[in-house]
Amino acid sequence: MSGRVLVITSGKGGVGKTTATANLGAALALRGKRVLVIDADIGLRNLDVIMGLENRIVFNLVDVIKGVCKHQQAIIKSKRSNNLFLLPASQTDDKNVINVDEMRDLLNKLKQEFHFILVDCPAGIEQGFKNACAGADQAIVVTTPEVSSIRDADRVIGLLASEGIETSLLINRVDRDLVKQGDMIAPQEVVEMLGIDQIGMIFRDNDIVISSNSGDPIVYNEKSKVGKAFLEVADRLLGVAVPISTNISESFWTRLGRKFSRAV
Repeated sequence: MSGRVLVITSGKGGVGKTTATANLGAALALRGKRVLVIDADIGLRNLDVIMGLENRIVFNLVDVIKGVCKHQQAIIKSKRSNNLFLLPASQTDDKNVINVDEMRDLLNKLKQEFHFILVDCPAGIEQGFKNACAGADQAIVVTTPEVSSIRDADRVIGLLASEGIETSLLINRVDRDLVKQGDMIAPQEVVEMLGIDQIGMIFRDNDIVISSNSGDPIVYNEKSKVGKAFLEVADRLLGVAVPISTNISESFWTRLGRKFSRAV
């Protein structure tokens, strides 16, 4: 087995990277793939909470890299799936405690045991970002339809391109009503601005907040449209041609221009 390493990143914090990592990992596991999700946000781990595994942690990513334990001792199996596993981050170390070469060596070893390895990247573009991208075969950049988020995503896309990492775009927290009113940037406009292929679109939904707080990824809720959207992203990662539905009306920029013209 030689698995694929995907880094889930954004540059900006608070756009839903960790929730996306947990749900994409769970979705790929539901599709029969053996999946490991790694929390690379050293010092600020959250992936364990979203997966409901915070009480099972004994060892962590830093312990594995520094030889304190074997990776099998640190990896935790999901409560919901025999195919899904977590390697948590350390809460007490600094991001600089590990380096790119150490991370790459670990990922190359783990690729022999898993079909997919999803790395939850910390916010920013410093050492933590470099470590998370080490050994990545592919990246998913998560952005929300907000100018500041899109700007940060653009910076990250440039950095990933310079490393030759194939990159796709996941647009998160799209509010259908705001888009229709022209008060939110439409997903196709985000894609045009960033210039990379879109792999999925997740609509804003309170249920995903509830699922994250309860430690139960929303993909396990068969009635959830957001869960279905994450499953569709997993299918696209597996090469299934699933269309991305978009029903967008007036451009945000057109609406904004009209507001300014009325104010003059």
